[in-house]
Amino acid sequence: MSLLIDSDAFCILAASQLLDDTVRLLGANKSGCARLPALPYMLRKGRLRNQYGGPTSDNLIPIAESMPAIDQPDSQWLDRLILIQDIDPGEAQLFALAAEKHFTIITNDKRALRALKDASGFADALAGRVVVVEAMLIALCTLLGPAVVNTRMQSLVSHDTMIRVCFSPSNSDPERALLSYYHSLVTEVNPLTLWHPIERGVE
Repeated sequence: MSLLIDSDAFCILAASQLLDDTVRLLGANKSGCARLPALPYMLRKGRLRNQYGGPTSDNLIPIAESMPAIDQPDSQWLDRLILIQDIDPGEAQLFALAAEKHFTIITNDKRALRALKDASGFADALAGRVVVVEAMLIALCTLLGPAVVNTRMQSLVSHDTMIRVCFSPSNSDPERALLSYYHSLVTEVNPLTLWHPIERGVE
């Protein structure tokens, strides 16, 4: 295991058929990419099924089940997060495990990141290893081409505001819109340093 992914990021990338490309781009494989234990259940009966609908959720369940669930993080890191209101228990486990094991984490939880920036020790422990969905989509536009990414994202435009704005038919430059979202988030979560596809030579 070297790569963690939160449930929302998993749904976006897997439903758009971009998960395999994402995992390869980060130098991992799906057997080494872990998710929260509750993910398959949430796709069967929980919030994610309500959000993405039955057919999409049913398609995502076997993909989720093919990935291992995360290990329990050490209390040394987890205890620093459990009382922070804007970080839910699942995200807390992911952040704590990533900090403890020096793993990379893919997340779409912006509220949690804004809270995480002030948590003791996490900015240093996770520097450059927090991959937000916007950054990965920028990297994938470079790797696959904007037209390919745009086509794959169309099934999700009704599920997420950022996706709707960046990949709407009226937007001829999704990469520029993604960069705008990304740079805004970089400022908001400082001193936490996000994974940056441009600095890594992806763009």
